[in-house]
Amino acid sequence: MAAQGKAQLETQYGLLTGIAAEAGVSLSTVSKVVHRRRDVGAATRARVEELLARNGYVRPWEPEPARPRQIIAVFRDMSGPYTLEVARGIVDAAGELGINVVTGTTSRRPISRWLEECVALGAAGLIIVISMLAEEDQRRIVEQRLPVVLIDPLSAPSLDIPSIGVTNWNGARDAMQHLLGLGHTRIGMVAGRSHSLAGAARLHGYRAALEEAGIGYDPSIVRSTDFDYDEALTASLQILRSGEPPTAVFAASDAQALGVLEAARQEGFGVPDDLAVMSFDDTLVAAMACPPLSAVRQPFEELGHEATRVLMQLAEGRPPVSPRIELATELVLRTSTSVPRHTDGSR
Repeated sequence: MAAQGKAQLETQYGLLTGIAAEAGVSLSTVSKVVHRRRDVGAATRARVEELLARNGYVRPWEPEPARPRQIIAVFRDMSGPYTLEVARGIVDAAGELGINVVTGTTSRRPISRWLEECVALGAAGLIIVISMLAEEDQRRIVEQRLPVVLIDPLSAPSLDIPSIGVTNWNGARDAMQHLLGLGHTRIGMVAGRSHSLAGAARLHGYRAALEEAGIGYDPSIVRSTDFDYDEALTASLQILRSGEPPTAVFAASDAQALGVLEAARQEGFGVPDDLAVMSFDDTLVAAMACPPLSAVRQPFEELGHEATRVLMQLAEGRPPVSPRIELATELVLRTSTSVPRHTDGSR
């Protein structure tokens, strides 16, 4: 026991020495802060206390702090089916660990404010879903070692900030191969925005499948929108009103696929007889659509579990094995896709 106690003292001494060097003060000053002496300036005290907390220092006479029992999950908005599925996955995973989830959006409060809120609440960390991280926010996360996990970030984050998504390229290619296998050769796409990593990967998967099938890419039947119903409806009407409309359309999300279905209804295209419609996400609305949508299924429950697991791992000071985790997608076939009635694009 004496040897163990000596080793602990040596470890503490090394930690406090390192903190003194990083703070640019003497070891005696750090010792005064540790023992809550009053003869240390406020700014110096705050700087040393922050370093003590960051390094997990616990004063020997104080009990170990309780593990934070809440996390924060921040979304761009809470309106789309994708958002609700991801939120459910996070809440379910956190509930199994006995952790509460505070949810919010970036529509009225920027990510920088949510980072401040995370610290103020003493939360274990922050899960950020489909958002663009500013360089200043990334720098703060890395420098202050804030536990943050990204789900489907819009842009590639720093390698020091873990992100979780799905195999978007493979999933899109699988969807296209299904449509091609049915005999469709003129396939349009309502894609995501090019600045979105997921949107770009799905478009690349679409193009790769066309190239593999020896079919040229036709930009006249491809439109990029947000993962949004209204924008997709407008884009789909443009595609279907083109001189040579497609016999199938692949939508990059369920919300966009619903826009395709409405555009088809307005233009008198029967689904799937005149127009096959393929989606990506497979949220609850996919099965409730009319007709039910064939879709690339994202593992929403697993996304929530994995994001929560990695976040709690970060909160305990353990970095993830990989900065980027991709979960496999699955093709789910329903009645919105079938063989083309017309092979020449006429109706």
